[in-house]
Amino acid sequence: MPETVLVTGGAGFIGSHTCVELLAHGYEVVVVDNHVNSSPRALERIAKTAGRPLTAAYDTDVRDRGALAEVFAAHRVDAVIHFAAHKAVGDSVARPVEYYDTNVGGTCALLSVMHEHDVRRLVFSSSCSVYGDAQNVPLTEHSPVAPTNPYARTKLMCERILADVCAHLTDMKVLALRYFNPVGAHPDGLLGEDPHGVPDNVMPYVAQVAVGRRERLSVFGDDYPTPDGTGVRDYIHVMDVAEGHRVAVEHLDDDTGMRVFNLGTGTGTSVLELVAAFAEASGRDIPYRVVDRRPGDVAELVADASAVAAAWNWTTARDLAAMCRDAWRFQELNPRGYAR
Repeated sequence: MPETVLVTGGAGFIGSHTCVELLAHGYEVVVVDNHVNSSPRALERIAKTAGRPLTAAYDTDVRDRGALAEVFAAHRVDAVIHFAAHKAVGDSVARPVEYYDTNVGGTCALLSVMHEHDVRRLVFSSSCSVYGDAQNVPLTEHSPVAPTNPYARTKLMCERILADVCAHLTDMKVLALRYFNPVGAHPDGLLGEDPHGVPDNVMPYVAQVAVGRRERLSVFGDDYPTPDGTGVRDYIHVMDVAEGHRVAVEHLDDDTGMRVFNLGTGTGTSVLELVAAFAEASGRDIPYRVVDRRPGDVAELVADASAVAAAWNWTTARDLAAMCRDAWRFQELNPRGYAR
C-alpha cells in the first residue's frame, strides 16, 4: 500500500506544489486547508498537473480538533506535512494575536490529534526567519536564533514545542525544514503564488507589477549594510522546496526525535537584483520606489545547506533565472491569479 500523507495548508503556494510532488511519486495525499490565504481552485489544478487526483480534500481549520480528528479517523495517515500557518512578516507585526493563535495553536491542535491517532511522523514547515538579524552568513542550523518579528517567533516556538514532544514521545520523528525564500511556480503555469489581497512577499508583488495589476513595487529600505543597500535573501525555487519536503518524508525514519535542516541555494540576491532578473525574464519594466524599512525585516539571510546535502545527498537544482521565468509564466497565463 502506498503511504498516505496528510498535508495541512495543501492548497497554499508551497503546499500545492508539494502535493504535486507527492502524487508524482506515488503517495496518497489528503489535504486540510481552510482557504484563508489560498484558493480551492488550486486543488483542481493539483490533480491536473499531477495527472492523478488527491485522495481527499477537507475545508477545515487546523485548529478545529474535532474536525481534524474526523479526517484522521477517515484515513490511515502515515505522515503529516504541516504548512498551515499565517506567513507574512509585516502582517504579523500588525496582527500578533492571530499569528500566535493560528501558528502555535494550530500546531498544538495537530499534535494532539496526531497523538490520539498514533501518528508519529511529521515534517514541519519552519522558516529561516528564526535566525533573525544574523551577524554572520551563510547560516547553518547551529547559528544563533533571534527572531525579530511575531511570525518568526511563532515558528521558533513551534520548533521548541516539537522538541519537547519528541523528548516525551521517544518514538516521535520530526523534521523541521527552515527554508529560505520560496519563489517561482510550476513550469506548466497552472500552479503558482496567488496571495489574497496585496502581496506581502516581493516576488508575487513584482509579478503583479509586470502584468499590470500594481503600479509599482515598494522597496522597503535601501540603507541596509548590503552591496546595493536593499535586503538580501536566499531565494529558492518552490519546486525545489516541494522536492525537499518529499525527500524529507522519505528520510523521516532515519532516526527518532527532532532534526532541523536548512533548505536554500546558498546564494544571496538583493531586492534590486531580483527586480532586474524578473524584468529580463518578463521583458517588462518593473517600476519601483524606495520607502522606509519595514518593521521586523533584516538585512541578509543566506543559507548554508551543506547539512541536508550530506544527510540526504540532495541539493537544489534551479537558479534565479528559472525562478523568475516560471513565476512570470504563471502570472502571464493567470493575470488575475486563480480568479481567472
